[in-house]
Amino acid sequence: MNMRFAALGLALALAGCASGPSVRALADPQANFAVYRSFGFASPLGTDRGGYQSVVSDALKTAARRELNARGLSESATPDLIVNFNAQLADKTRVTTTPAPMMGAGIGRYPWGPGYYGYRAGLYAPFPLYQDQTTVTNYQEGTLNIDIADAAKKQLVWEGVVVGKVNGKALDNLPAAIDSAVTQAFAKFPVPTNPR
Repeated sequence: MNMRFAALGLALALAGCASGPSVRALADPQANFAVYRSFGFASPLGTDRGGYQSVVSDALKTAARRELNARGLSESATPDLIVNFNAQLADKTRVTTTPAPMMGAGIGRYPWGPGYYGYRAGLYAPFPLYQDQTTVTNYQEGTLNIDIADAAKKQLVWEGVVVGKVNGKALDNLPAAIDSAVTQAFAKFPVPTNPR
């Protein structure tokens, strides 16, 4: 279902691994952020579904509005900047290979197996042998994009991207997870909070 897809995709950004999500940002070096005074939201937003504003879109707008207001910009019907969002979910597989001690065959009273090394049985353990142990983990990864474009030039001037694992805790409190992701992205915005 598209709504669930958007919610999950967004959820990714919010929570994630123990180390937290990955956050990247890119700003147009030619853009003069000091001249921008107002913002508005794209219509429809990339996170809207089926002709209506999704719960995800609403939470994104609330968080972005707070961040932009804190940087001295106000919402306007004729904005200097247009804000848009996109959220996506992808199934991922992580394969890790690590060396693990290999124990003996454990045949009968010979814990390291009969044969040449059978004389060690019960007296002491040999050096452990190592073999590769492969672990396969399936998980869902979400990506949240926050685009900010110059409304007059119709040109992207800033993009924030948050990527992380989707987990149940984030889905249980989606607005808080979205808020956290947006806050982390805007920490890399070229205009600091309370600039004026």
